[in-house]
Amino acid sequence: MRQVRNLAADLGIRFGSLRFLLRDRDGKYSRAFDAVFEAEDVEILKSAPRAPRMNAHCERVIGGLRREVLDHVLVLNEFRAQRVLAAYQRHYNGHRPPQARNQLPPDAHDHPVAVHDLDARRVVRTRVLGGVVNEYRYAA
Repeated sequence: MRQVRNLAADLGIRFGSLRFLLRDRDGKYSRAFDAVFEAEDVEILKSAPRAPRMNAHCERVIGGLRREVLDHVLVLNEFRAQRVLAAYQRHYNGHRPPQARNQLPPDAHDHPVAVHDLDARRVVRTRVLGGVVNEYRYAA
């Protein structure tokens, strides 16, 4: 309960911009927990009962973040955590090739479609987060 109040205090003015809180039906969320958000006019939305896949997308992103970055980086304070998360967000949204797009990154128009002569192009690696994550592109 104290953690919820601390979160509200840390968010400060941004807390007023929140409209919804999506949470599961775990027993650890008490009525007092919900009351803190309801006092700020935040609507509590609960996930469907007995729907284990409902949080799959969030769990996929959080799990990937943990495995790809947080298991390899020591985060000592909030400022460092924000920098690490911002760097990973740029990588994830800008360079990481999703399977749904046939392994093409979001900026696929900047890359040639196919390379048949591997000696004709040079690949350049950019290290992100000190080499924990690597991005590859063709040299100009």
